[in-house]
Amino acid sequence: MWNEFNIKTMPAETVVFRDGVFCPDLSTLDGTDINENYEKPVHIIYIGEIAGDCRLNININVPNQTVYISIRIKNKKPAFLNIFIKNAGKNSECRGQIMMENYSELKYECTAQHTQPDTTILLKNKLIAGKGSISKLSGAAIIEKYCENTISDIGFSAMTDKTARIEFMPAQRISSVPKSADHSASIFAPQNIQIEYLRSAGLSGAEVDDAMREAFMNDFNLF
Repeated sequence: MWNEFNIKTMPAETVVFRDGVFCPDLSTLDGTDINENYEKPVHIIYIGEIAGDCRLNININVPNQTVYISIRIKNKKPAFLNIFIKNAGKNSECRGQIMMENYSELKYECTAQHTQPDTTILLKNKLIAGKGSISKLSGAAIIEKYCENTISDIGFSAMTDKTARIEFMPAQRISSVPKSADHSASIFAPQNIQIEYLRSAGLSGAEVDDAMREAFMNDFNLF
């Protein structure tokens, strides 16, 4: 996974999807419903090229379980990716990094639902928006009643071509007092001092663009 998709792996129970299709030969679990405790964390990996409607439902139904989500996708045709995460496991934690490259039309929706107290869902979403692309990104955090002391954070950042169109749509529905509940959205733009530094090191204009793109894509801290 590291060589092909630059996804870090570690000792874990795995659930792997490639191009939107479940890969049993790369997985140690048979799905994304977590109904028993594992000594190792669960690592859900969703990689490749997508088109059309794609959905990923993740249900954490046991306490004290750690779940990591690594998503690295691109689309060259219109695509819709829907991710729904329900954390119903007290003291269970879900951390996700979602890296998207859009070269067409992309609609992305993620929902993070807390149905037990002391649950955590942290999602970092990054987008590279290509020339002439259209991206609509939405994230909803839902904290149900009697779910105190939860931690919720959904963040979006994008690096875009000047001709790309992007729409961010954050939402929160909070029915209990959380420990923290955050949302963020930002556009990444290389600074002149960064560009000048790379050019002074002998990089061409195209090489500078590639370096800034790689830096943006790899600036994750999931584990």
